[in-house]
Amino acid sequence: MTKLATPVVLVAAALLGACASAPAQESPRVAEVVRTAAPLANALSVTDPHGQRIELTGPAERIVCLNGLCDDLAADLGLTPVGTSNPVLISHPALLGDAGRAVPEVPGTFGGEDVEAIAGFKPDLVIGLPGVHDALRPAIEKFAPLWTADPATWEESVGYLRALGALTGRADRAVRAEEEFRGRLADAVARTHGTAQASTKVLLMYGSADAVGVDTTASLKGHLLGQLFTYPFPAKGTDLDTASNYSVEELLARQPDVVFVYSLLFSTEDRTLSSQLADNPVWQQIPAVRQERVHEVHAKLWGSGRGLRSLATVVDEALAKVPA
Repeated sequence: MTKLATPVVLVAAALLGACASAPAQESPRVAEVVRTAAPLANALSVTDPHGQRIELTGPAERIVCLNGLCDDLAADLGLTPVGTSNPVLISHPALLGDAGRAVPEVPGTFGGEDVEAIAGFKPDLVIGLPGVHDALRPAIEKFAPLWTADPATWEESVGYLRALGALTGRADRAVRAEEEFRGRLADAVARTHGTAQASTKVLLMYGSADAVGVDTTASLKGHLLGQLFTYPFPAKGTDLDTASNYSVEELLARQPDVVFVYSLLFSTEDRTLSSQLADNPVWQQIPAVRQERVHEVHAKLWGSGRGLRSLATVVDEALAKVPA
């Protein structure tokens, strides 16, 4: 079963769960990234980065993934989930690639997945998103523990990897994956801070022309990009409904040089966010727009990916697009 060891403020996800949860400084203070990982032992009981206690009766082998972090961590540990609600993400080349297409999709809507179908996978563990899957807990925990997980920093993503590595009996693989990511991030930080890239103002945004959302420095991707570049987009207060909302005028005021956009498209007729904004005269004045440095990126990877494989790919793609 799962137990909450300490109270935590859980983040309510909006569609892809990208909204920030708390105010932060404009750019996080960048410390040197430690390249080595601490030793890790296999265990049947762990405490995750948000204080949630997870206890199993045996190593988890059959895992159902209801959030992108789970798919990502499973890939790093050499596991294939028995079911996923993120088929597009798990089949991305950064995760399982073509092999991910064979993973059965959990039917239902995000946060309203079919519990009977989940039970049919006979899972040892189900991993979901806090604020989204909590309502399913009473039904799911009749047959398997439900672990809700949502990192706000890359360090917390590492913590979740270590926890799942211990619970699956794959602590050694977790340590290897952690050290590989730490090395890649350390190299990236050294690179940007050794060039003009670190002073380049970067923005990651999503939503629609009527409701622009920003991955603020209180969010996982905003925090990560703030380690590499100048990221002047803090959360606007603590209200979850407004903390990540920015007007186009507010974006212009902060003068981003490079903009990354993950558009939430639900049909082939939907337009990307950057195309929706193309005719907006204020949007046209933003330096990144004038310099043609607005980049549409993979929505699932940049929006839903929360594990180290997704984060490493975000880092690589950002480095390639931000001028040195």
